[in-house]
Amino acid sequence: MHDYQTSGRVKKKLSYVFFFMVLFLLLSGAAMFLWNALLPQIVHVTVINYWQALGLMALCRILFGRFCFWGGRDRLHGGEPRFLKDKLMSMDEEDRAAFKEEWRKRCERRE
Repeated sequence: MHDYQTSGRVKKKLSYVFFFMVLFLLLSGAAMFLWNALLPQIVHVTVINYWQALGLMALCRILFGRFCFWGGRDRLHGGEPRFLKDKLMSMDEEDRAAFKEEWRKRCERRE
């Protein structure tokens, strides 16, 4: 592989990292603006500063997973998790039926 191809890939990856960092910082500013514009009047909470909004965005990222801005299919957009599909495809019919029955029992307990 040529050296210029490797350096081009590294630059491209670094530009993606930079883009997502800037996007995260901008979204934190938007979260701060929306919080301060809406929530103090609606639920009587105090206003937050930029660093608190940044922490709130990080907490949401930790609790709820990725932000999913574009096209990929995942749990939030109606797709199933890939690991589950791979696991089900590698099972034989007997194991698959036992797996489904176990999850059926687990879901019945919640109702």
